Amino acid sequence: MLLKYNPLACLPSAEDLPDSDDTPVDNQLQHLIPGLLEAILALIWAERMDWFFGVDMGIYYDPDLPAIVPDGFLSIGVPRVIDEDLRLSYVLWEEQKLPILVLEVVSQKRRGEYTSKKQMYAEMEILYYVVYNPQRRRKPRLEVYRFTNGEYVLQTGEPVWLPEISLGIGKETRTYQGITREWLYWYNQEGKRYLTPEELTLEAQQRTLEAQQRTLEAEQRALAAERKAKMLEERLRSLGIDPNSTT
Repeated sequence: MLLKYNPLACLPSAEDLPDSDDTPVDNQLQHLIPGLLEAILALIWAERMDWFFGVDMGIYYDPDLPAIVPDGFLSIGVPRVIDEDLRLSYVLWEEQKLPILVLEVVSQKRRGEYTSKKQMYAEMEILYYVVYNPQRRRKPRLEVYRFTNGEYVLQTGEPVWLPEISLGIGKETRTYQGITREWLYWYNQEGKRYLTPEELTLEAQQRTLEAQQRTLEAEQRALAAERKAKMLEERLRSLGIDPNSTT
């Protein structure tokens, strides 16, 4: 889908458009899963200001149609921050960049993730379409499609490497916000999972505790050596030997 809009047309801005579809998400996972991916990106791309990850945010692609609202999406080559009020919506005729990846988390009530939404994203030519269905038991819960030759092609392996963004995406059972379950994560090219903010904090706390433990053990060894030396000195004196004598 080419981003061709008439520059002379009076197109609405983000401030003129609704910033919500007024439909609440079906469950907490549809917020937490993309929110976790966004939080990890904010760590690993902390020095970069050329990306934006939207969570449950409207994407306006046609001035005459309502926004589409994926659970999450990633754009590269756009300002990470517009101004202090941040983005209200993602308006293509203002951004001039298609998202490179969209994410849909399937709830118990499907919303066209495998049919109408998939077709819509294909028509927009969004490069990667990621679907996570935690309800599945026999089929793969995570599917990553790449737009190739006019259609979405299912990618194999996991994590799936996305060379255009130099990240992989996959799933693991870990604990996040006190909830132990399967979550989606980013991975490096070697397949190593990037840690979450919580995990990095816990690691830092563990390193601090280990350093404190090493310091305490060193102090205890020094104290024990001092006590031993004092006991030896007292023993020598009881034998009539001056431990401080040089002769």
